[in-house]
Amino acid sequence: MQKPPQPSPFRRVRKVPPRIRTRIRARTRTRATLRADFAASLVVFLLAVPLSAGVAAASGVPVELGLVAGIVGGLLTGLLPGSSLQVSGPAAGLTVLVYEAVREYGLQALGVLVLTAGLMQVAMGALGLGRWFRALSVAVVQGMLAGIGIVLIAGQLYALADADVPDGGLAKLGGLVTLMTHTVTSTDALLAMAVGAGTVVVLALWHRFPRTALIVPAPLAAVAVATAATTALRLPVDRIRVRGVLDAIQPPGSGAFARLTEFGVLGTVFTLALVASAEAVCAATTTDRLPTDRLPTGRLPTGRGTGTGYGHRYSKELIAQGASAPTRASRVLHAVWLLAFATVLPWGLELVPVAALAGVLVHTGWTLLPAAELGPLWRDHRGEAAVLATTAGAVVATNLFEGVLVGLLTAVAKTAWDTSQVTVETTRRADGVVHARVLGHATFLRLPRLLDELDAFARKGYRVQLDLDGLRHIDRACLTALTAWSERQARHWAASDGGENGEGEATGRVAVA
Repeated sequence: MQKPPQPSPFRRVRKVPPRIRTRIRARTRTRATLRADFAASLVVFLLAVPLSAGVAAASGVPVELGLVAGIVGGLLTGLLPGSSLQVSGPAAGLTVLVYEAVREYGLQALGVLVLTAGLMQVAMGALGLGRWFRALSVAVVQGMLAGIGIVLIAGQLYALADADVPDGGLAKLGGLVTLMTHTVTSTDALLAMAVGAGTVVVLALWHRFPRTALIVPAPLAAVAVATAATTALRLPVDRIRVRGVLDAIQPPGSGAFARLTEFGVLGTVFTLALVASAEAVCAATTTDRLPTDRLPTGRLPTGRGTGTGYGHRYSKELIAQGASAPTRASRVLHAVWLLAFATVLPWGLELVPVAALAGVLVHTGWTLLPAAELGPLWRDHRGEAAVLATTAGAVVATNLFEGVLVGLLTAVAKTAWDTSQVTVETTRRADGVVHARVLGHATFLRLPRLLDELDAFARKGYRVQLDLDGLRHIDRACLTALTAWSERQARHWAASDGGENGEGEATGRVAVA
Protein backbone atom coordinates (compact mmCIF):
# COMPACT_ATOMS: atom_id res chain seq x y z
CA MET A 1 0.00 0.00 0.00
CA GLN A 2 1.41 3.40 -1.07
CA LYS A 3 1.94 5.97 1.71
CA PRO A 4 0.36 9.40 1.30
CA PRO A 5 2.85 12.25 0.66
CA GLN A 6 4.13 13.80 3.87
CA PRO A 7 4.02 17.61 4.23
CA SER A 8 7.39 19.31 3.97
CA PRO A 9 8.86 20.47 7.31
CA PHE A 10 9.92 23.70 5.59
CA ARG A 11 7.33 26.40 5.13
CA ARG A 12 6.95 27.43 1.54
CA VAL A 13 7.54 31.18 1.19
CA ARG A 14 5.48 32.85 -1.40
CA LYS A 15 7.45 35.11 -3.71
CA VAL A 16 6.55 38.78 -3.17
CA PRO A 17 5.66 40.61 -6.38
CA PRO A 18 8.07 43.38 -7.40
CA ARG A 19 5.40 46.06 -6.99
CA ILE A 20 4.81 45.07 -3.36
CA ARG A 21 8.56 44.99 -2.65
CA THR A 22 8.89 48.52 -4.04
CA ARG A 23 6.10 49.77 -1.76
CA ILE A 24 7.68 48.16 1.30
CA ARG A 25 11.07 49.72 0.56
CA ALA A 26 9.45 53.13 -0.01
CA ARG A 27 7.62 52.96 3.33
CA THR A 28 10.85 51.96 5.09
CA ARG A 29 12.74 54.87 3.53
CA THR A 30 9.92 57.27 4.46
CA ARG A 31 10.00 56.23 8.10
CA ALA A 32 13.78 56.56 8.23
CA THR A 33 13.59 59.99 6.60
CA LEU A 34 10.97 61.19 9.08
CA ARG A 35 13.06 59.99 12.02
CA ALA A 36 16.14 61.78 10.65
CA ASP A 37 14.18 64.99 9.99
CA PHE A 38 12.65 64.89 13.46
CA ALA A 39 16.05 64.52 15.14
CA ALA A 40 17.59 67.22 12.95
CA SER A 41 14.76 69.64 13.68
CA LEU A 42 15.30 69.24 17.43
CA VAL A 43 19.01 69.95 17.06
CA VAL A 44 18.37 73.06 14.96
CA PHE A 45 15.67 74.19 17.40
CA LEU A 46 18.05 73.89 20.35
CA LEU A 47 20.58 75.96 18.42
CA ALA A 48 18.01 78.54 17.28
CA VAL A 49 16.72 79.47 20.74
CA PRO A 50 19.90 81.03 22.19
CA LEU A 51 21.04 82.45 18.85
CA SER A 52 17.68 84.05 18.07
CA ALA A 53 17.57 85.63 21.51
CA GLY A 54 21.19 86.77 21.40
CA VAL A 55 21.08 88.25 17.91
CA ALA A 56 17.80 90.04 18.69
CA ALA A 57 19.26 91.57 21.86
CA ALA A 58 22.41 92.66 20.02
CA SER A 59 20.29 94.15 17.22
CA GLY A 60 18.45 96.42 19.63
CA VAL A 61 15.06 94.71 19.26
CA PRO A 62 13.01 92.76 21.84
CA VAL A 63 14.14 89.19 22.35
CA GLU A 64 10.76 87.77 21.43
CA LEU A 65 11.09 89.24 17.94
CA GLY A 66 14.15 87.05 17.45
CA LEU A 67 11.94 84.03 18.09
CA VAL A 68 9.38 85.40 15.62
CA ALA A 69 12.13 85.68 13.01
CA GLY A 70 13.07 82.04 13.53
CA ILE A 71 9.44 80.97 13.30
CA VAL A 72 8.84 82.91 10.09
CA GLY A 73 12.13 81.75 8.61
CA GLY A 74 11.24 78.12 9.22
CA LEU A 75 7.53 78.00 8.47
CA LEU A 76 7.51 80.28 5.45
CA THR A 77 10.81 79.67 3.71
CA GLY A 78 10.85 76.03 4.76
CA LEU A 79 7.98 75.37 2.39
CA LEU A 80 9.74 77.03 -0.55
CA PRO A 81 12.17 75.30 -2.92
CA GLY A 82 15.73 75.07 -1.71
CA SER A 83 18.22 72.86 0.00
CA SER A 84 17.35 70.82 3.07
CA LEU A 85 20.53 72.19 4.64
CA GLN A 86 19.44 75.83 4.38
CA VAL A 87 17.52 77.03 7.45
CA SER A 88 16.67 80.72 7.67
CA GLY A 89 17.41 82.19 11.06
CA PRO A 90 19.49 84.78 12.90
CA ALA A 91 22.70 86.05 11.33
CA ALA A 92 25.48 87.90 13.07
CA GLY A 93 26.30 89.51 9.73
CA LEU A 94 23.10 91.57 9.85
CA THR A 95 23.28 92.43 13.55
CA VAL A 96 25.24 95.65 13.10
CA LEU A 97 23.07 96.79 10.19
CA VAL A 98 19.79 96.11 12.01
CA TYR A 99 21.10 97.85 15.14
CA GLU A 100 21.95 100.95 13.12
CA ALA A 101 18.56 100.86 11.39
CA VAL A 102 16.68 100.63 14.70
CA ARG A 103 18.76 103.44 16.21
CA GLU A 104 18.29 105.67 13.16
CA TYR A 105 14.68 105.02 12.11
CA GLY A 106 13.03 103.31 15.08
CA LEU A 107 11.57 99.87 15.69
CA GLN A 108 8.31 100.65 13.88
CA ALA A 109 10.15 101.31 10.62
CA LEU A 110 12.24 98.14 10.86
CA GLY A 111 9.41 95.92 9.64
CA VAL A 112 8.98 98.09 6.54
CA LEU A 113 12.72 98.05 5.88
CA VAL A 114 13.06 94.28 5.99
CA LEU A 115 9.80 93.75 4.10
CA THR A 116 11.02 95.96 1.26
CA ALA A 117 14.42 94.29 1.34
CA GLY A 118 12.70 90.92 1.12
CA LEU A 119 10.64 92.01 -1.88
CA MET A 120 13.84 93.24 -3.49
CA GLN A 121 15.40 89.82 -2.92
CA VAL A 122 12.36 88.14 -4.44
CA ALA A 123 12.71 90.33 -7.52
CA MET A 124 16.43 89.57 -7.77
CA GLY A 125 15.72 85.87 -7.49
CA ALA A 126 13.00 86.02 -10.13
CA LEU A 127 15.44 87.73 -12.48
CA GLY A 128 18.14 85.15 -11.73
CA LEU A 129 20.55 87.73 -10.34
CA GLY A 130 21.77 85.56 -7.48
CA ARG A 131 24.72 84.23 -9.47
CA TRP A 132 26.13 87.76 -9.77
CA PHE A 133 26.80 87.81 -6.04
CA ARG A 134 29.54 85.29 -6.73
CA ALA A 135 31.35 88.08 -8.57
CA LEU A 136 31.96 89.91 -5.30
CA SER A 137 35.60 90.12 -4.33
CA VAL A 138 36.49 87.61 -1.63
CA ALA A 139 38.61 90.25 0.08
CA VAL A 140 35.64 92.64 0.22
CA VAL A 141 33.36 89.96 1.70
CA GLN A 142 35.98 88.94 4.25
CA GLY A 143 36.64 92.58 5.09
CA MET A 144 32.93 93.21 5.53
CA LEU A 145 32.60 90.24 7.88
CA ALA A 146 35.76 91.26 9.74
CA GLY A 147 34.41 94.78 10.25
CA ILE A 148 31.12 93.35 11.47
CA GLY A 149 33.00 91.04 13.81
CA ILE A 150 35.05 93.89 15.28
CA VAL A 151 31.97 96.06 15.87
CA LEU A 152 30.06 93.08 17.26
CA ILE A 153 32.82 92.12 19.69
CA ALA A 154 33.36 95.71 20.81
CA GLY A 155 29.65 96.21 21.42
CA GLN A 156 29.12 92.95 23.28
CA LEU A 157 32.06 93.61 25.61
CA TYR A 158 29.87 96.29 27.17
CA ALA A 159 27.01 93.81 27.51
CA LEU A 160 29.41 91.39 29.22
CA ALA A 161 29.82 93.95 32.00
CA ASP A 162 26.12 94.95 32.04
CA ALA A 163 27.10 98.43 30.81
CA ASP A 164 25.43 100.73 28.29
CA VAL A 165 26.62 100.32 24.71
CA PRO A 166 27.74 103.54 22.95
CA ASP A 167 26.67 104.29 19.39
CA GLY A 168 29.08 103.86 16.48
CA GLY A 169 32.01 101.54 15.93
CA LEU A 170 34.70 104.08 16.77
CA ALA A 171 32.86 105.12 19.95
CA LYS A 172 32.69 101.49 21.05
CA LEU A 173 36.41 100.99 20.50
CA GLY A 174 37.30 104.30 22.11
CA GLY A 175 35.29 103.56 25.24
CA LEU A 176 36.93 100.22 26.01
CA VAL A 177 39.45 101.82 28.39
CA THR A 178 36.65 103.41 30.39
CA LEU A 179 34.81 100.08 30.35
CA MET A 180 37.83 98.29 31.81
CA THR A 181 38.09 100.86 34.59
CA HIS A 182 34.39 100.49 35.38
CA THR A 183 34.63 96.70 35.39
CA VAL A 184 37.60 96.60 37.76
CA THR A 185 35.97 98.96 40.25
CA SER A 186 32.50 97.33 40.25
CA THR A 187 31.76 93.96 41.84
CA ASP A 188 28.55 93.44 39.85
CA ALA A 189 30.36 94.22 36.60
CA LEU A 190 33.11 91.74 37.49
CA LEU A 191 30.53 89.02 38.18
CA ALA A 192 28.79 89.68 34.87
CA MET A 193 32.12 89.66 33.06
CA ALA A 194 32.98 86.33 34.69
CA VAL A 195 29.67 84.84 33.51
CA GLY A 196 30.30 86.02 29.96
CA ALA A 197 33.91 84.82 29.99
CA GLY A 198 32.78 81.41 31.21
CA THR A 199 30.30 81.24 28.34
CA VAL A 200 33.07 81.97 25.84
CA VAL A 201 35.30 79.28 27.42
CA VAL A 202 32.54 76.65 27.15
CA LEU A 203 31.96 77.59 23.51
CA ALA A 204 35.66 77.38 22.68
CA LEU A 205 36.20 74.03 24.40
CA TRP A 206 32.90 72.30 23.63
CA HIS A 207 34.31 70.43 20.63
CA ARG A 208 36.80 68.70 22.97
CA PHE A 209 34.03 67.02 24.95
CA PRO A 210 32.98 63.39 24.24
CA ARG A 211 30.97 62.82 21.09
CA THR A 212 27.85 62.02 23.07
CA ALA A 213 27.88 65.54 24.52
CA LEU A 214 28.25 67.10 21.07
CA ILE A 215 24.63 66.23 20.33
CA VAL A 216 23.79 69.39 22.27
CA PRO A 217 24.76 72.54 20.30
CA ALA A 218 27.60 74.51 21.86
CA PRO A 219 25.64 77.81 22.23
CA LEU A 220 22.83 76.04 24.06
CA ALA A 221 25.29 74.25 26.36
CA ALA A 222 27.17 77.46 27.14
CA VAL A 223 24.00 79.43 27.89
CA ALA A 224 22.59 76.57 29.97
CA VAL A 225 25.75 76.37 32.09
CA ALA A 226 25.78 80.14 32.63
CA THR A 227 22.07 80.18 33.50
CA ALA A 228 22.43 77.32 35.96
CA ALA A 229 25.43 78.94 37.65
CA THR A 230 23.81 82.37 38.03
CA THR A 231 20.55 80.84 39.28
CA ALA A 232 22.22 78.51 41.77
CA LEU A 233 24.57 81.19 43.11
CA ARG A 234 21.93 83.95 42.90
CA LEU A 235 24.37 86.30 41.20
CA PRO A 236 23.23 89.94 40.81
CA VAL A 237 23.49 90.13 37.01
CA ASP A 238 21.07 91.49 34.43
CA ARG A 239 18.71 88.99 32.86
CA ILE A 240 16.67 89.00 29.68
CA ARG A 241 13.27 90.65 29.77
CA VAL A 242 10.63 88.90 27.68
CA ARG A 243 7.13 90.10 26.88
CA GLY A 244 4.45 88.07 25.19
CA VAL A 245 5.17 87.10 21.61
CA LEU A 246 1.78 88.33 20.42
CA ASP A 247 2.25 91.67 22.18
CA ALA A 248 5.60 92.16 20.44
CA ILE A 249 4.10 91.85 16.96
CA GLN A 250 2.99 95.34 15.94
CA PRO A 251 2.19 95.86 12.23
CA PRO A 252 3.77 99.05 10.85
CA GLY A 253 1.55 102.03 10.11
CA SER A 254 1.29 104.22 7.05
CA GLY A 255 3.89 106.61 8.48
CA ALA A 256 6.51 103.87 8.41
CA PHE A 257 5.79 103.12 4.75
CA ALA A 258 6.03 106.83 3.93
CA ARG A 259 9.67 106.79 5.05
CA LEU A 260 10.55 104.71 2.00
CA THR A 261 10.82 107.97 0.09
CA GLU A 262 13.90 108.95 2.14
CA PHE A 263 17.27 108.38 0.52
CA GLY A 264 18.85 107.01 3.70
CA VAL A 265 16.04 104.50 4.17
CA LEU A 266 16.41 103.25 0.60
CA GLY A 267 20.15 102.88 1.13
CA THR A 268 19.52 100.78 4.24
CA VAL A 269 17.01 98.62 2.34
CA PHE A 270 19.48 98.06 -0.47
CA THR A 271 22.22 97.15 2.00
CA LEU A 272 19.94 94.69 3.81
CA ALA A 273 19.06 92.96 0.55
CA LEU A 274 22.67 92.98 -0.64
CA VAL A 275 24.22 91.58 2.54
CA ALA A 276 21.45 89.03 3.12
CA SER A 277 21.66 87.74 -0.45
CA ALA A 278 25.45 87.63 -0.38
CA GLU A 279 25.37 85.61 2.84
CA ALA A 280 22.77 83.25 1.38
CA VAL A 281 24.81 82.63 -1.77
CA CYS A 282 27.98 82.09 0.28
CA ALA A 283 26.11 79.59 2.45
CA ALA A 284 24.72 77.85 -0.63
CA THR A 285 28.22 77.62 -2.09
CA THR A 286 29.42 75.99 1.12
CA THR A 287 26.57 73.50 1.36
CA ASP A 288 26.82 72.65 -2.35
CA ARG A 289 30.05 70.83 -1.50
CA LEU A 290 28.11 68.49 0.76
CA PRO A 291 26.43 65.30 -0.52
CA THR A 292 22.85 66.51 -0.84
CA ASP A 293 20.59 68.57 -3.08
CA ARG A 294 22.17 71.58 -4.75
CA LEU A 295 20.69 75.07 -4.61
CA PRO A 296 20.11 77.14 -7.75
CA THR A 297 22.05 80.19 -6.60
CA GLY A 298 20.61 82.33 -9.38
CA ARG A 299 17.14 82.07 -7.80
CA LEU A 300 18.29 81.75 -4.19
CA PRO A 301 17.36 85.33 -3.17
CA THR A 302 13.70 84.54 -3.89
CA GLY A 303 13.33 82.16 -0.99
CA ARG A 304 15.59 84.26 1.18
CA GLY A 305 13.63 87.41 0.46
CA THR A 306 10.36 85.73 1.37
CA GLY A 307 11.68 84.90 4.81
CA THR A 308 13.75 87.99 5.50
CA GLY A 309 12.83 89.24 8.97
CA TYR A 310 14.69 90.59 11.93
CA GLY A 311 17.56 88.25 11.23
CA HIS A 312 18.75 85.99 8.47
CA ARG A 313 21.13 83.05 8.46
CA TYR A 314 23.62 81.50 10.83
CA SER A 315 25.62 78.29 10.66
CA LYS A 316 22.55 76.08 11.06
CA GLU A 317 23.07 74.66 7.59
CA LEU A 318 26.05 72.67 8.82
CA ILE A 319 24.20 71.72 12.01
CA ALA A 320 21.38 70.32 9.86
CA GLN A 321 23.93 68.42 7.80
CA GLY A 322 25.56 67.03 10.94
CA ALA A 323 22.16 65.93 12.17
CA SER A 324 21.55 64.16 8.83
CA ALA A 325 18.54 66.14 7.67
CA PRO A 326 17.54 64.53 4.34
CA THR A 327 14.60 66.81 3.43
CA ARG A 328 13.26 70.30 4.07
CA ALA A 329 10.83 68.97 6.69
CA SER A 330 13.42 69.68 9.39
CA ARG A 331 13.23 73.38 8.52
CA VAL A 332 9.48 73.47 9.11
CA LEU A 333 9.59 71.29 12.21
CA HIS A 334 12.21 73.40 13.95
CA ALA A 335 9.93 76.43 13.48
CA VAL A 336 7.05 74.47 15.00
CA TRP A 337 9.17 73.77 18.08
CA LEU A 338 10.12 77.46 18.24
CA LEU A 339 6.45 78.45 18.05
CA ALA A 340 5.56 76.04 20.83
CA PHE A 341 8.42 77.32 22.99
CA ALA A 342 7.51 80.97 22.41
CA THR A 343 3.87 80.26 23.27
CA VAL A 344 4.25 77.96 26.27
CA LEU A 345 7.69 78.62 27.81
CA PRO A 346 8.79 82.18 27.02
CA TRP A 347 9.46 82.80 30.71
CA GLY A 348 12.37 80.35 30.48
CA LEU A 349 14.40 83.02 28.69
CA GLU A 350 14.00 85.37 31.66
CA LEU A 351 16.39 83.14 33.60
CA VAL A 352 19.15 83.66 31.03
CA PRO A 353 21.74 86.33 31.96
CA VAL A 354 22.45 89.02 29.39
CA ALA A 355 26.18 88.39 29.80
CA ALA A 356 25.73 84.78 28.62
CA LEU A 357 24.14 85.85 25.34
CA ALA A 358 26.82 88.51 24.98
CA GLY A 359 29.45 85.80 25.39
CA VAL A 360 27.83 83.78 22.59
CA LEU A 361 27.96 86.81 20.29
CA VAL A 362 31.56 87.63 21.25
CA HIS A 363 32.52 84.11 20.20
CA THR A 364 30.47 84.50 17.01
CA GLY A 365 32.16 87.81 16.23
CA TRP A 366 35.56 86.20 16.68
CA THR A 367 34.68 83.52 14.13
CA LEU A 368 33.96 86.30 11.61
CA LEU A 369 37.56 87.54 11.81
CA PRO A 370 39.92 85.94 9.24
CA ALA A 371 42.74 85.81 11.78
CA ALA A 372 44.30 82.59 10.46
CA GLU A 373 44.14 83.72 6.82
CA LEU A 374 45.48 87.24 7.22
CA GLY A 375 49.15 86.23 7.59
CA PRO A 376 49.35 84.00 4.48
CA LEU A 377 47.25 86.52 2.56
CA TRP A 378 49.70 89.31 3.38
CA ARG A 379 52.67 87.19 2.32
CA ASP A 380 51.18 85.99 -0.97
CA HIS A 381 48.66 88.67 -2.01
CA ARG A 382 49.35 91.98 -0.30
CA GLY A 383 46.93 93.81 -2.54
CA GLU A 384 44.06 91.55 -1.44
CA ALA A 385 45.11 91.98 2.19
CA ALA A 386 45.02 95.76 1.73
CA VAL A 387 41.49 95.55 0.29
CA LEU A 388 40.39 93.39 3.24
CA ALA A 389 41.87 95.77 5.81
CA THR A 390 40.46 98.84 4.06
CA THR A 391 36.96 97.35 3.94
CA ALA A 392 37.06 96.30 7.59
CA GLY A 393 38.33 99.70 8.70
CA ALA A 394 35.69 101.51 6.66
CA VAL A 395 32.90 99.37 8.13
CA VAL A 396 34.11 100.14 11.65
CA ALA A 397 34.65 103.85 11.01
CA THR A 398 31.42 104.56 9.10
CA ASN A 399 28.68 101.97 8.64
CA LEU A 400 28.11 98.75 6.75
CA PHE A 401 26.77 100.35 3.57
CA GLU A 402 29.51 102.94 3.19
CA GLY A 403 32.18 100.49 4.29
CA VAL A 404 31.22 97.96 1.61
CA LEU A 405 31.17 100.73 -1.01
CA VAL A 406 34.68 101.78 0.01
CA GLY A 407 35.79 98.15 -0.20
CA LEU A 408 34.28 97.68 -3.65
CA LEU A 409 35.91 100.86 -4.94
CA THR A 410 39.24 99.73 -3.49
CA ALA A 411 38.90 96.32 -5.13
CA VAL A 412 38.04 97.90 -8.49
CA ALA A 413 41.02 100.25 -8.23
CA LYS A 414 43.32 97.35 -7.36
CA THR A 415 42.02 95.29 -10.29
CA ALA A 416 42.48 98.22 -12.66
CA TRP A 417 46.04 98.67 -11.41
CA ASP A 418 46.84 94.96 -11.76
CA THR A 419 45.43 94.69 -15.28
CA SER A 420 47.20 97.81 -16.56
CA GLN A 421 50.60 96.15 -16.78
CA VAL A 422 52.81 97.76 -19.43
CA THR A 423 56.47 97.14 -20.29
CA VAL A 424 58.92 98.82 -22.64
CA GLU A 425 61.39 96.66 -24.59
CA THR A 426 64.28 98.70 -25.99
CA THR A 427 66.77 97.80 -28.70
CA ARG A 428 69.65 100.10 -29.70
CA ARG A 429 70.40 99.95 -33.40
CA ALA A 430 73.76 100.54 -35.05
CA ASP A 431 72.77 104.01 -36.18
CA GLY A 432 72.21 105.03 -32.55
CA VAL A 433 68.39 104.99 -32.68
CA VAL A 434 66.62 103.30 -29.75
CA HIS A 435 63.66 101.17 -30.83
CA ALA A 436 61.14 101.26 -27.91
CA ARG A 437 58.41 98.62 -28.20
CA VAL A 438 55.54 99.10 -25.73
CA LEU A 439 53.75 95.89 -24.62
CA GLY A 440 50.70 95.15 -22.46
CA HIS A 441 47.81 97.42 -21.49
CA ALA A 442 48.58 101.12 -21.63
CA THR A 443 46.16 103.04 -19.41
CA PHE A 444 46.28 106.38 -17.65
CA LEU A 445 47.26 104.58 -14.43
CA ARG A 446 50.64 103.60 -15.92
CA LEU A 447 51.15 106.74 -18.02
CA PRO A 448 53.51 108.58 -15.60
CA ARG A 449 55.86 105.58 -15.37
CA LEU A 450 55.77 105.05 -19.14
CA LEU A 451 56.63 108.69 -19.89
CA ASP A 452 59.42 108.64 -17.31
CA GLU A 453 61.09 105.69 -19.08
CA LEU A 454 60.84 107.38 -22.48
CA ASP A 455 62.09 110.71 -21.11
CA ALA A 456 65.10 108.94 -19.61
CA PHE A 457 66.28 107.94 -23.10
CA ALA A 458 65.59 111.41 -24.47
CA ARG A 459 67.64 113.06 -21.73
CA LYS A 460 70.61 110.84 -22.62
CA GLY A 461 70.49 112.17 -26.17
CA TYR A 462 69.05 109.07 -27.86
CA ARG A 463 66.67 109.21 -30.75
CA VAL A 464 63.64 107.07 -29.87
CA GLN A 465 61.48 105.20 -32.36
CA LEU A 466 58.22 104.41 -30.55
CA ASP A 467 56.46 101.18 -31.58
CA LEU A 468 52.91 100.59 -30.26
CA ASP A 469 52.11 97.43 -32.25
CA GLY A 470 52.67 95.22 -29.18
CA LEU A 471 49.91 96.83 -27.13
CA ARG A 472 46.78 94.80 -26.46
CA HIS A 473 44.88 97.88 -25.32
CA ILE A 474 45.50 101.60 -25.04
CA ASP A 475 43.10 104.20 -23.72
CA ARG A 476 42.64 107.65 -25.18
CA ALA A 477 44.66 109.38 -22.46
CA CYS A 478 47.72 107.23 -23.20
CA LEU A 479 47.37 107.56 -26.97
CA THR A 480 47.09 111.35 -26.74
CA ALA A 481 50.07 111.64 -24.39
CA LEU A 482 52.30 109.30 -26.44
CA THR A 483 51.37 111.04 -29.69
CA ALA A 484 52.23 114.41 -28.18
CA TRP A 485 55.52 113.02 -26.84
CA SER A 486 56.45 111.63 -30.28
CA GLU A 487 55.61 114.89 -32.03
CA ARG A 488 57.67 116.82 -29.50
CA GLN A 489 60.64 114.53 -30.04
CA ALA A 490 60.26 114.81 -33.82
CA ARG A 491 60.30 118.61 -33.65
CA HIS A 492 63.35 118.52 -31.38
CA TRP A 493 65.40 116.35 -33.75
CA ALA A 494 64.12 118.22 -36.78
CA ALA A 495 65.44 121.45 -35.29
CA SER A 496 68.76 119.77 -34.42
CA ASP A 497 69.63 118.29 -37.82
CA GLY A 498 67.40 120.12 -40.27
CA GLY A 499 64.51 117.59 -40.25
CA GLU A 500 66.31 114.72 -41.98
CA ASN A 501 65.15 112.10 -39.47
CA GLY A 502 61.71 111.50 -38.04
CA GLU A 503 62.53 108.65 -35.73
CA GLY A 504 60.56 110.24 -32.92
CA GLU A 505 57.19 109.46 -34.53
CA ALA A 506 55.02 106.69 -33.15
CA THR A 507 54.33 103.71 -35.39
CA GLY A 508 51.62 101.09 -35.39
CA ARG A 509 47.84 101.11 -35.07
CA VAL A 510 45.96 100.20 -31.94
CA ALA A 511 42.32 100.29 -30.92
CA VAL A 512 41.33 103.20 -28.74
CA ALA A 513 39.00 102.45 -25.78
